[in-house]
Amino acid sequence: MTDLNRRTVLKLALGGAGLAAIPAVALGATPAAAKPKHDHDHDTVGVGDDSITVEFDEKLHTRVALQGVDVTRFDASEVLVLGATTVGDFAYRGHDTRKTKHSRHGAGVQVTVWGDSAEGVRKTVELTSFQRLAGMVVMSVTYANRSQADLAVTGWRSGAHEVLEKPGGFYTFSGTTYRNRRDWVRPVTATFSQKNSLGMDSSDYGGGTPVASVWRPDGGISVGHVEPVARILRLPVSKSAGGASIAVEGDVVRTLKPGEKLTTDTTFLTAHPGDHFVALQRYRDYMSDIGQRAPKSPKSSFESIWCAWGYERNFTTEQVIATLPKVREVGLKWAGLDDGWQTNEGDWDINLAKFPRGEADMKAFTKAIRDQGMRPRLWWAPLAADPESNLFKNRPDMLLLDSKGAMQRVTWWNAWTLCPAYQPVIDYFAAQAKKYIGEWGYEGLKIDGQHLNGVTPCYNPAHGHKRPEESTEGLAQFWKAVYDAAHKANRNAVIELCPCGTAFAFHNLPYIDQYPGSDPESSYQVRHKGKTMHALMGTGASYAGDHVELSDNGDDFASTYGVGGVLSTKFTYPTGPDNDTLLTPEKEVVWRKWVKLYNKNMLPTGEYRGELYDIGFDKPETHVVSKDRALHYAFYAATFDGTVELRGLGKGKYRLTDPFNGVSLGTVDARHNTVKVKFEKFQLIVAEPTH
Repeated sequence: MTDLNRRTVLKLALGGAGLAAIPAVALGATPAAAKPKHDHDHDTVGVGDDSITVEFDEKLHTRVALQGVDVTRFDASEVLVLGATTVGDFAYRGHDTRKTKHSRHGAGVQVTVWGDSAEGVRKTVELTSFQRLAGMVVMSVTYANRSQADLAVTGWRSGAHEVLEKPGGFYTFSGTTYRNRRDWVRPVTATFSQKNSLGMDSSDYGGGTPVASVWRPDGGISVGHVEPVARILRLPVSKSAGGASIAVEGDVVRTLKPGEKLTTDTTFLTAHPGDHFVALQRYRDYMSDIGQRAPKSPKSSFESIWCAWGYERNFTTEQVIATLPKVREVGLKWAGLDDGWQTNEGDWDINLAKFPRGEADMKAFTKAIRDQGMRPRLWWAPLAADPESNLFKNRPDMLLLDSKGAMQRVTWWNAWTLCPAYQPVIDYFAAQAKKYIGEWGYEGLKIDGQHLNGVTPCYNPAHGHKRPEESTEGLAQFWKAVYDAAHKANRNAVIELCPCGTAFAFHNLPYIDQYPGSDPESSYQVRHKGKTMHALMGTGASYAGDHVELSDNGDDFASTYGVGGVLSTKFTYPTGPDNDTLLTPEKEVVWRKWVKLYNKNMLPTGEYRGELYDIGFDKPETHVVSKDRALHYAFYAATFDGTVELRGLGKGKYRLTDPFNGVSLGTVDARHNTVKVKFEKFQLIVAEPTH
């Protein structure tokens, strides 16, 4: 097999419909009917399918095709980094194909390909595809030192490709966190470059979902890792001369002695039509199979929210209680007490200036909310200790310390981060959660703070970590302990995690009931975060748009409503610290109208159909929620005057209405699925079957 005359050695049709063809992969001519629409600079060998195709050449470079159309050229996609040297060329030596079966993923095919480099490195690439996860290839790479010399390894790279340029440009999604709270979905400009580290961008901003995507109008590719714990890798995306580049990179500083092996983290590659939504669904399904799945959110997590944060830290309980009748009149179901009830972050003692009788007044406060027919929710920011707190002074063993012994600052509160993988820290905060729910009478917790999404490796000697990365990997288990404690106290409790401005760390999400827009800086962030979270968490999960006052113009309920998000507001009434949050008579008309429409349709309990529209390339920007046979469309643009397409319609005719303005828009069917509209900011359309 090593005496090759062809440029292309092996074509692997991996994913979905190609499974039956995989075992027949062999060197030889490609059947004419199966040849994809490749560039003709290389011969092709093997079989193809209508999903993802991965080809290896004699250097073990790979090329990726989507539905038979090349997305990349042959790239040195899996490489070993030796300081300034990148080992990316490996002479093909053989391959093996076998059927496999996973207890959760189901039937699949595993292909192993190996080859040798001039430096004496044997690379073995193991690719697995499962029928249930069409279009997704899971990859593990092992590098063996077959030379007689030590190799100074500094890192590795997998899934490294350049998506080929086509007219229209590119968009990208990154699930990693930046301190400047940039958009998760962005156009790829001529100078675009993001390192997309899953580590820390600063002392308290870091972590994320380990997926990055690049796509052009006809589709693209996504890469990431599928390890069961958080890993500190990079998913860089950059504009390149011939398109847009993407990869998974890991740093490994290690001497690889003769005969020793290095195996990378398990990564994946998927090719997909449209934007990042389908790729995230595939990632979610894979992770769900290995136990990383969203909980079933309580029904109450879909109820609309009022938060007292409009009064800020200097609130009085009299102000909050006096506002509750208006909150009830507007139609909101939750009432949240925000920052300021406590003496400090760390001790979490009750502020006696606001609750003079301590716990007795706190319990009376939650009763006052329930007496108004609403549910009480409490703001909380665990894993931090203020310098003046007794916790900080008396328990330095709880602190998270970096490799130099320095504490990690939580910038917003001027506090210090505690280690989530240290059992006394876990026990301390789990007990607090249990008290808030089980003793004080709160039915939900709004857990807040950018430091809650990811943490640095911990070197505190008091913790006895076997590896510093245990803190990074253990953060999810901290959330599990909090989640379990709260739900043990009240099985219907709602745990909301708002890691301010970060991209949600996926490994934390199985222990959360509600995922807010985490301090969005625009209505576009409300919408694309909503699309992302629906993909990651699936039908039945609760995404909240965060306070509407954070949206464009402070009143864009439409952006939360249209993506199937839970409505939320922090209005003040009849007075407040500023006019921005004051519920004026004019505002009240709008607030009531949106809450009434929301309570009527409850779109978060429907199915978000993110595969139907591309958030980057489809104009106007469009989102769809399917609920009770009806399709609820939401279109967004500064101004629009033209024809929109209603995708996803089934058989028969549909009656169209504008639910916000109560206007009929005629009828359509799947073959005649366009309608002329003219709007500013948003247009809602409901398509209901006529029979």
